[in-house]
Parts: sequence; C-alpha cells; structure tokens
Amino acid sequence: MRIEIACFNPESASIADQSGADRIELCDGYAVGGTTPATDIVREVRHKTKTVLFVMIRPRGGDFCYSDAEFAQMKADILTVKPFVDGFVFGVLHPDATIDTERNKILIDLAQPLPATFHRAFDQVSEPLSALEEIIACGFSTVLTSGTKSNVIEGAPVLKTLVEKAANRITVMPGGGLRSTNLAALHETVGAHFYHSSAITDGSQMADADEIKALKNIG
Repeated sequence: MRIEIACFNPESASIADQSGADRIELCDGYAVGGTTPATDIVREVRHKTKTVLFVMIRPRGGDFCYSDAEFAQMKADILTVKPFVDGFVFGVLHPDATIDTERNKILIDLAQPLPATFHRAFDQVSEPLSALEEIIACGFSTVLTSGTKSNVIEGAPVLKTLVEKAANRITVMPGGGLRSTNLAALHETVGAHFYHSSAITDGSQMADADEIKALKNIG
C-alpha cells in the first residue's frame, strides 16, 4: 500500500517528503480542490524534495469543461513544468460529464513519457465503469476517485468494483475524505494499492506529519 499526499504549498511538500509519503501531488487553489501551481513553486518543491512529484494541471476551479484558451493554457503549463516533475494530474470532461477523450489524449501525448493521473473529475461521471475504460484507452496510469460519491467511505462499493474492473490496467487510487482513522477499514473493503490524502487535520492548508506517518504505518 502506497500513499500520495496532496500538498498546497512548499511547506506541506517538505513535510510530506520528510514524513515518508510515496508521492506528492502539488497543487494551488486549496479552496477549489486544486489548480495549477506557479512554476516557481514547482521549481522550489523539486529543489527541496526527493519524493516522486506529480503536479496538478487545472487552470481554474469549477467544472472540468475548458474553453479553447483554457485548454491552450493547460498544454503550455505541461510543457513549462515538465522538466521539474515526475508526472501530471489532470482531467477534461464534456459538458454532459462524459470523458473528453480527444483533449485528454492531446494532454497525455504532451506529458509523455511521464505518467498522468485522471483526477476527481472522474467523480462527476454517471457511468463510472465505461468512463474507466475510456481513460484507460486515453493512456492514463492512475485514476483518483472517491467512487463518484462525496467521500471514499460512501464510495467504497464503487471503488471496490473499479479496482476489480481495472484488473491492473490502471491504478485506482481512492481519495476524498481519506484519513488514518478510516484507511484500514477502507482498504479491507476496496483492496487498492495506492491511496490519496491531504493529511490536513486542523482545517489549515498544511499537511500534518503525524497523520502522514499514521497513514504510512497502516500501509
């Protein structure tokens, strides 16, 4: 079992790095669930940490349907930070909340040879099993999801089915309300190999070192 920590500032990234996280997801925009961090922040985190570093590519909060200008910004951001990262996190939907395979494939091609996670835009889809097949076909290595519910506990039955249907073709990474207090029970039900948490315990935007260590100890 491996643990990815979502970090919204360089300080959190350093805490995750020093506390044994297996991967860092670096974002800005905590209040809207994550947006693309500034390039100088990406460089700073890369310089200060040794942990595998994935970076969010999302130009704004809100929905996951992007204008031509926003999509052009996403493409440019991938190319700008690519020299400093180990992978990316993004996802594009159509207005009807289906997977925009064309645009996702374009971003995947720009990211290569680095891997990409399809983020929790996945939780907006109405048909998660068919959406899973589509993002596998796009070339994503991981999908971050709460099982299309508001948190991983409510989504556990769907997460279990997704893990089974993925059959090691893609990593299904549960995330959304994941804490050390519920990870063991969730893992018993879902049986995933990678889990995602912000490890924020006090309402701030700062990861908690003890919470990261507790998550790792369960793993």
